[in-house]
Amino acid sequence: MSDLINTTIIIATVASGIRLATPFLLASLGESIGQRSGVLNLGVDGVMLLGAFAAYYTVLKTGNLFLGIMIGLILGALIGLFYAFITVNLQAQQGVSGIGIYLFGLGMSDLLFQKLVGTPRPIMPFRILHIPLLSDIPIIGEMFFDHSLIVYVAFLLVPLLSLIINRTTYGMNIRAIGENPEAADSLGVSVGGIRYSALIIGNMLAGLAGAALAIELGIFQHNLTNAMGFIAIALVYFGAWRPLGVMAGSLVFGVVAAIVLQCKTLGLIPRSASDLAAMAPAIITILALVVVANRFRQPTALTKPYVRGG
Repeated sequence: MSDLINTTIIIATVASGIRLATPFLLASLGESIGQRSGVLNLGVDGVMLLGAFAAYYTVLKTGNLFLGIMIGLILGALIGLFYAFITVNLQAQQGVSGIGIYLFGLGMSDLLFQKLVGTPRPIMPFRILHIPLLSDIPIIGEMFFDHSLIVYVAFLLVPLLSLIINRTTYGMNIRAIGENPEAADSLGVSVGGIRYSALIIGNMLAGLAGAALAIELGIFQHNLTNAMGFIAIALVYFGAWRPLGVMAGSLVFGVVAAIVLQCKTLGLIPRSASDLAAMAPAIITILALVVVANRFRQPTALTKPYVRGG
């Protein structure tokens, strides 16, 4: 009997960890694309908040989950376009402009929520999508193949983006511009164009991350992300700017967070230590980041504006 209970707890914890990892994974994948092109975006959390509110409000008013996801993607693309103009055309300092995007997203999402909604009202989340045959596998099926559509999409993006970055001309151009934009420009590659597209794609994924978070939770509130975007940026370094590495970091964070939640539910963590325990995922991520990040080199042109002939 105890073995059955322990197995059930482990299955629930791992499955919960995968769900918790999804917003981090989407945001980190998007940020890794932007950074590989040489542009740092510290505004990821603000984009997630705006994407979360846009998706939440759309679903609240229409009941259409897929429309909510699309609105989150479109809003992310528009912010990406604006951020690209600031950093590529105006060559603004990336750290400062990114923080500006974050503060704008934090304030605007709260303002819109207060004016248009007022008090938290629940929405219907995505239904669990059982994968035929795979979801019937004992233990493994319950852990990995009993999730909502957005979870599957997030993890399917990992091999897709790996293929694009490592095996296509577009991906090669992104990597070349992130390492040596002068050389790429001399070969006829549009540095500005590639960075524009990378930032638009990256912010679309950040908007999708926010939309996924709000819809999965079925609610929106002030500062819903609780600095998830900044953790996502750290996970890019943890994953060495590679989709598979980013996925590994996201899963570590998600599973540790799920373990903490499970321990709280089972009463294994005293109430007096609950706040400290809640910090465990971030602390473990930071420690792992310190160990892993020093082994890899960031893109050479990261945070450096490019001026032709400069």
